[in-house]
Amino acid sequence: HWHGFFQNGTNEMDGAAFVTQCPIAANNSFIYNFTAYDQAGTFWYHS
Repeated sequence: HWHGFFQNGTNEMDGAAFVTQCPIAANNSFIYNFTAYDQAGTFWYHS
């Protein structure tokens, strides 16, 4: 989960399982894929 990014058009990439995205199964991974246009500042990620 990211803080500080405006994810216009890709908000399905950042959210709770079963709410805005499918859950990540055990022993699998997930790649965040979004473009941060004209954004500056502090960005913070946590799971």
